[in-house]
Amino acid sequence: MNNKFKDDIIDALSIDCVIFGFNGDLKILLVQHGEGISKGKWAIPGGWIKYNEGLDAAAERILSALTGVKDIFLEQLKTFGAVDRYPNKRVLTVAYFSMVKPEDYEIIPGFTASDARWFKLTEVPDLPYDHQEILQYGLTHLKHQVRHFPIGFNLLPEKFTLHQLHQLYEAILDVKLDKPNFRRKFLKMGLLVDCKEKQQDVAHRAASLYRFDEEVYTELKDKGFNFEF
Repeated sequence: MNNKFKDDIIDALSIDCVIFGFNGDLKILLVQHGEGISKGKWAIPGGWIKYNEGLDAAAERILSALTGVKDIFLEQLKTFGAVDRYPNKRVLTVAYFSMVKPEDYEIIPGFTASDARWFKLTEVPDLPYDHQEILQYGLTHLKHQVRHFPIGFNLLPEKFTLHQLHQLYEAILDVKLDKPNFRRKFLKMGLLVDCKEKQQDVAHRAASLYRFDEEVYTELKDKGFNFEF
């Protein structure tokens, strides 16, 4: 490709990154637009693709530039292409999806973002364009993932309690799960390893800590399962 085009953007093709996190509540990472037609609005982190980069590279660059979050696995989710999804011109967007532990990342707004932060799903402000549809699609995908693949490895601390695991699944599925039945099913899978440790410095009765058996985790991640609660 001619070098004079290498940094030019394709202004009919964009990337949007749906990044979920969990620390007691299920959250979504949003940025506040600092310029453009949606200045001041909160939105899913996104931007234009350059002529000289692939989709995955564009997603990594845009997310890092807007939020400071980098070096994470981004899964291509879906392409959104409704004719009227963007004002005044035809724009397709490729949505990417990931799950991270918020405490592992320092959020640093940059590029065209005036701010960036985590929002509880119950407190998401009005989003521009079709970002609410994109967010909802990402949430539906997350709910499917949690029923068919072990995902807590991405969202929980290395050592966690059964209560934290239970909280995570209730938050994602947005339902109340019978605690004894939930714990019995998870322990039966052989996915959890008892660390033989208790929580430290807690006001309530200290609970036992568990970790994921990485071998079993990888096996279940590769072949999947059907986990009905």
